[in-house]
Amino acid sequence: MFSGRGRCGGMGEDRDGHRFRGGRHWSGRGGGEFRRGRLFDQGDLRLIALSLIAERPRHGYELIKAIEDALGGAYSPSPGVVYPTLTLLEELGHIALDSAEGGKKRYAITEAGRAYLVENETAVSAARARLDAAQAAYGAGPAPQILRAMENVRTALRIKLSRGALTAEQVTAIAKLLDDAAAGVERA
Repeated sequence: MFSGRGRCGGMGEDRDGHRFRGGRHWSGRGGGEFRRGRLFDQGDLRLIALSLIAERPRHGYELIKAIEDALGGAYSPSPGVVYPTLTLLEELGHIALDSAEGGKKRYAITEAGRAYLVENETAVSAARARLDAAQAAYGAGPAPQILRAMENVRTALRIKLSRGALTAEQVTAIAKLLDDAAAGVERA
């Protein structure tokens, strides 16, 4: 059902494409109503995405980040779930392309989308309540900016190491950069 990536601080993904931290699903810190391992019920992500777009036009990446930031980085819907959801909402006539710049599509809600939110107010409220409850439980986790910075360093190292053997000078320079960063974190 789940697959973690190694040790406890890594990323994992469930069979539905929902990403989670810590080698276990996002709800792994506790339980309560989230113990079953899913933040959203069937169709909830569609309602959350539509309600976020109703607040202001957004790109798919902005939706991912809005949800991730709301939960302190403990959960992030994967692009493989968000972008098909946007396509479905567009096909249903609930959102329309607002602009496209540099390959990034920004969507705005349509009148049909607003009507859909009103018609499904109970379901939207329930989905938002689950998101709010999760935010209250997990939103105080590590700052998303720090988590992204850690992932950036990890990715940069993987890319550098995948390009072949490093020279002695490169090894020394990279080790010094990492040691300096660690010392800076301790001082902060």
